[in-house]
Amino acid sequence: MDYQDILYEVKDGAAWITINRPDKYNAFRGQTCEELIHAFNRAGWDKSIGVIVLAGAGDKAFCTGGDQSAHEGQYDGRGTIGLPMEDLHSIIRDVPKPVIARVQGYAIGGGNVLATICDFTIAGDKAVFGQVGPKVGSVDPGFGTAFLARVVGEKKAREMWYMCRRYSAEQALVMGLVNTVVPHDELDTEIEKWCAEIMEKSPTALTIAKRSFNMDTEHQRGIAGMGMYALSLYYDTEESREGGNAFREKRTPEFRKYQR
Repeated sequence: MDYQDILYEVKDGAAWITINRPDKYNAFRGQTCEELIHAFNRAGWDKSIGVIVLAGAGDKAFCTGGDQSAHEGQYDGRGTIGLPMEDLHSIIRDVPKPVIARVQGYAIGGGNVLATICDFTIAGDKAVFGQVGPKVGSVDPGFGTAFLARVVGEKKAREMWYMCRRYSAEQALVMGLVNTVVPHDELDTEIEKWCAEIMEKSPTALTIAKRSFNMDTEHQRGIAGMGMYALSLYYDTEESREGGNAFREKRTPEFRKYQR
């Protein structure tokens, strides 16, 4: 695949997959998701690769979820909602390698979901986490909600989704959403240390461990599949469209006048 939206680089046995849309705060469109899926498969089944790093280009954002400019009721790609989210979330879990989220800036919306799903999340001290779905007429009815509750606890997960607040890197560390926080300019050095440690471990043992962890929450894949169909129906309502329109017009949405 000729990558347009991502970068792929191998360093000392680690595959670095970088969303390269800094002008869009690394928001993903259909093409971005297809390239990420391809790159994860490429790295995941390459025996010379021991660990995968998922990153976002620039200093401002890791990823801010779906690109609203590519969202007109449905997104611009394939899949239940016009984005192959089920495939993307699944491949991050299914590749037999640990995946590290490198979060240097905003990890918002679908970007927060990606950071949640990765095996590890390492954040710079300028990182910001949070959800925006109910503010823009969307939601992640799968790993982004159910698995988030497993990671940070039920109460905190509900707070994140219902209130759509922003959380600093230190707050994310306290709630268990990230593994460690380091100064912004030391982020890559820290991640390289983690990668080097992982490369010293038995790849088969790591694969079995990852499969075992995943089995405990595998039922959430079914929740996600059903939930995405519900989300697709929601996207076709005026209530959901109001969120996207308000976001683009930089105004407060008026959801309740469209409530069924």
